[in-house]
Amino acid sequence: MAGTPQHRPAGRGRDTDPRPPYPLAEGSVRAQAGASASGTGAAPSGDDLEVGPGIDPAGPAPARARAARPRRRRAIGEWLVEAFLHVNGFIAIAAILLIFIFLFKEGIGALWSIPFGHFFQTTELDFDDVLQVVRTWQPVGTNPKYSLLPLLLGSLLVALPATILATLFGVACGVYLAEIAGHRTREWIKPGIELLAGVPSVVIGFFCLATLATLVQTVFHTTFRLNAFVGALGVTLVIVPVIASMTDDALRAVPSSLREGAHALGANRWETIARVVVPAGASGLIASILLGMGRALGETMIVLMATGNAAQVTANPFESVRTMTATIAAELGEVAHGSAHYQALFLVGTILFVITFAVNLVAEIAVARMRRRLAL
Repeated sequence: MAGTPQHRPAGRGRDTDPRPPYPLAEGSVRAQAGASASGTGAAPSGDDLEVGPGIDPAGPAPARARAARPRRRRAIGEWLVEAFLHVNGFIAIAAILLIFIFLFKEGIGALWSIPFGHFFQTTELDFDDVLQVVRTWQPVGTNPKYSLLPLLLGSLLVALPATILATLFGVACGVYLAEIAGHRTREWIKPGIELLAGVPSVVIGFFCLATLATLVQTVFHTTFRLNAFVGALGVTLVIVPVIASMTDDALRAVPSSLREGAHALGANRWETIARVVVPAGASGLIASILLGMGRALGETMIVLMATGNAAQVTANPFESVRTMTATIAAELGEVAHGSAHYQALFLVGTILFVITFAVNLVAEIAVARMRRRLAL
């Protein structure tokens, strides 16, 4: 009846109920209530989302441990990969330093056993007993000669023409691949250039020795069949892929906004390439040329087989020359260990290492400058 207080049965009240609470059931009821409230469009209250007492929101401890194991293994794997890369980097730097120290240690003795002036020129009597100045490399005999001038000039006489020719073809090929060639054409030409870079230098040297030398002599009517120009043509085949690939990468790294801005100002494709893209990637182009020149200076088999190996001071590319790399490859296996000749060869290797290292360092500085300019 209304207004009549209802009495609870004894022992059945909430405060006097001897049975323990059921938190799981209570939490389930609240979760279901929250779900029904969200289904009707009403926002669930804080009480509806409350998890019952005795339940860990993060889940049971074994489940948390199983979830943490993959993260721990992933962190350990990333640390191992990072440590592996750091170790490889330090090994590369240490190897370069050790090579330089070894070359310097073996070559510095030549400065003590051979007079310093003999590395430029020596004097001797000819058949008429007339004293004459000799600039040649002839480390064997009663009067050994250790002039480095014919070796330096021979290396430059091969590397410079090869770099010039490879720059003309390589830069043109790189510009074509980056700015003009279509997608399908690029897919055919780029792998072909990379395959050319994989041809062994001894194969190119044999081609120069057997075929190219005869062709050059027939066309230019040279006195010497094997000369510096034949070697330069062979080295050109080696460094064209280097220059072309790096030129392509440098020009493709130029932001598209520069091209779009040039087109918006009314420039056509060729004006955009010549006045916008190439100047923007000039540092990369210079780096590719310098790296190609370093590759030309370090080439061995082609110049050993195709240049004639005559150690003479000359500026004529159609005469036989001898390079530093060819001298080391031809003589190091037969020289007596610890002799003056042995130390002189290591001094030649040290000079060659310093020159190529300086060229590559300048190329890396040019690449870093281009990246800073383009904000890569």
